[in-house]
Amino acid sequence: MTSPASPRIYCIPATQAPVVAVFRRGPSNWAHVGRWDLAARRYEPGAWLGGRIFPRRSDLSPDGQYLCYFAHKPSATWEHGEAYVALSKLPWLTALHAFATCGTWTRGYYFTGEGSRENLPDEALPIPYELRSIPVVQFANERRRDWTESPDSPARHPNDAWDQQRNARMRKLQPQGNRVLCVESVGWPGGEFGVDQSVDGLNVRYSLESNGDLELLDDLQWADWSREGQLLVATRSGRLQIRELAANGFKIIFEADLSSLEPTPAPAPASAQHW
Repeated sequence: MTSPASPRIYCIPATQAPVVAVFRRGPSNWAHVGRWDLAARRYEPGAWLGGRIFPRRSDLSPDGQYLCYFAHKPSATWEHGEAYVALSKLPWLTALHAFATCGTWTRGYYFTGEGSRENLPDEALPIPYELRSIPVVQFANERRRDWTESPDSPARHPNDAWDQQRNARMRKLQPQGNRVLCVESVGWPGGEFGVDQSVDGLNVRYSLESNGDLELLDDLQWADWSREGQLLVATRSGRLQIRELAANGFKIIFEADLSSLEPTPAPAPASAQHW
């Protein structure tokens, strides 16, 4: 017998709170959302969707309370159709605000407090954030979270409308430290749906730069820094970890195993069904 494939995991940290939105895909026709509380060192499982969420075209509000997610649910029967953008309370998917899209070409939206609103339909949200279209560029979510493109990253070709024809490289300096976390795209195998734990079709590879040495982190499918300089990771085996780095390796100070989760759809609590 073959063992089940490990889940695909992608995370979006809040920029102003110790909270991370966790997107898990697997089995392939199911999506799961969870809330990773870094302060309490706790993982809170949330909603399951019999469809697909596109994490790289989704966002978490700066305060860690709200999701703006782009989903495709072929069985959807509501007025917004099967491909839609919705806002909900993390870690639930009950739509408090939603609108239809033109299909899976949609780039998704992110939260902004800058006053240039693109809410669709055009109405104010009862939260201190508005929406703006996610730009068509590799690692758009990371760029809004202090990642910068590496000097050696290949330039984007002027005719590359979807920014898919290069292996972009990004880097982020460790808060309160001197290491640099690096990530690069290594191709788009399988197009939109991807293979081998790619998320939204994008395969990535992480590494850690320290004192001029580069260590490949080939056991990771997602990583970022905490505000305290700890390494937050999702392993290829399906585990969330907080790693405390040392001179010769690291110590795992938190771990949650998401590999064996199975779809258990349940209604959102009453607190997640209204603003």
